[in-house]
Amino acid sequence: MADTAPLAQHHVVRQRAEQMAAALPPLMVAAERVAATVAQGVHGRRRVGIGETFWQFRRYDVGDPAQAIDWRQSAKTQKLFVRENEWEAAQSVWLWRDGSPSMDFRSDAATQDKLERSTLLLLALAALLVRGGERIALLGVDAAPSTGRAALTRMAQALIGNAPLATPSLPDIARVPRHAQIVLIGDFLSPMSEIDTAIKSFAGQGARGHLLQVLDPAEEDLPYQGRMLFEGVEGEGSITIGRVEGLRADYHARVAARRENLSVTTRGVGWTCAFHRTDRPPQTALLSLYSALADALVTA
Repeated sequence: MADTAPLAQHHVVRQRAEQMAAALPPLMVAAERVAATVAQGVHGRRRVGIGETFWQFRRYDVGDPAQAIDWRQSAKTQKLFVRENEWEAAQSVWLWRDGSPSMDFRSDAATQDKLERSTLLLLALAALLVRGGERIALLGVDAAPSTGRAALTRMAQALIGNAPLATPSLPDIARVPRHAQIVLIGDFLSPMSEIDTAIKSFAGQGARGHLLQVLDPAEEDLPYQGRMLFEGVEGEGSITIGRVEGLRADYHARVAARRENLSVTTRGVGWTCAFHRTDRPPQTALLSLYSALADALVTA
């Protein structure tokens, strides 16, 4: 008898993709609305200057000014290339959000699952950055950062399009420009040793970063009573607990310890760290994140 498990799994993945694709316009509208609310209290900043140290040539992209084209390099291949200097590359912001299975969790106390809230925050942050003239890119996906409405649209399509971007629990270690800005959004429930390695790998390249942990309220509060079956969604297995309320104090201590560990790790390399629950307004988290990022860009 043929194994129908792969077919069933494919159906689930396709159904998830279709749902995310259908949500593209509403989620973009929501992201723009959140960004607009936060933008009333902050001011974007367009920098002047082109820098002197060569970074790389990259293919011309929609939204790049014509004067940025390097005609000598373009003439060699009959394709348009833009010359980027290290200052310009370093002023780019590389964004990443966790797209692993654990991000699909949503309790009754939240209006969005962690994946949708993280995607909303990333797109709203990207919208704010574009308004300020910053160049943005998806970490590990985009070869080069870009700006303008086209860059924001491409980012949204990659995250919630017909084939929504699924990522591991932690970003792959990619090469980034020295002094670049990195924003990581996820639940960060992976082993601390792996999180520590990832953050220090980026910091070792000279990148400055900002980490935002997004959790469901149930993951912080453990509000359950009585006998409960907990099932891992990333290969952790399952466990049945007889009186789950008896573990609540120890559980809260572990959540607090994880937050402290994240704070210590990020602070140790000069990064910032913040925390957000999916039952709270996204504007608060976005304002905190954008303010930290804006301060870093000013001093970069």
